[in-house]
Amino acid sequence: MIPLRDHLPTRRFAFVNYALITANVLSYVLELQAYTQGVQPQALQDTWGLVPARLFSNPMMGIETVFTSMFMHGSLGHIAGNMLFLWIFGDNVEDALGHLRYLLFYFVGGVGAAMAQVLADPTSSIPMVGASGAISAVLAAYVLLYPNSSITVLNPIFILWLFFGLTLMFPAWLVIGLFFIANLWDALVNHAQGGVAFMAHVGGFVTGAVLLRTFMSDRDRLDDYSRWREWARRRQGRMG
Repeated sequence: MIPLRDHLPTRRFAFVNYALITANVLSYVLELQAYTQGVQPQALQDTWGLVPARLFSNPMMGIETVFTSMFMHGSLGHIAGNMLFLWIFGDNVEDALGHLRYLLFYFVGGVGAAMAQVLADPTSSIPMVGASGAISAVLAAYVLLYPNSSITVLNPIFILWLFFGLTLMFPAWLVIGLFFIANLWDALVNHAQGGVAFMAHVGGFVTGAVLLRTFMSDRDRLDDYSRWREWARRRQGRMG
């Protein structure tokens, strides 16, 4: 299922999330610019992407690629899909964690994703690129914080468009749960078929789920109802 939007409000402007989206887009523009100057895509990805065999054999020689690979993407569809997920789910997680904690959480999730992929196939020479590992950590946080949040998705069955329209609405636990199950299955069965690092998705998701409680320490967990109640209380206070 392709998510289109959620329906949770935020208390603050999620500038870190939007900065991450901007950084990813700008990085992809720089990639395209390099290609127009004669740089081969494979050479660029070999240099700045995370190559498990290189990192596993000599971590100090490729440690920077753990982070640079998070801002590289292999195609327009690749970055568009990743940024769509980050746009929909990232703002509410940033709202819950706070700006600085969210930024750290994002990168720690990306590191967890990278380590999972390296340990799953330490001899692989295929470079891993993309923000999906870090975004998977964000998805884990979202579904644990707001499992019943309504998510509007694109109706995946064409014939049902005639009866239910182009979009459907499902709870976050179903949408994100199916994402995790599909990636776990592919990680166990297909590994990196088609160039998709499924184990990185699983590793990022598990990292986010495990560390969320730590990052939420001393933070208020607010769902849609509690936000409405807080707004109503403030409004009554102003009127009184």
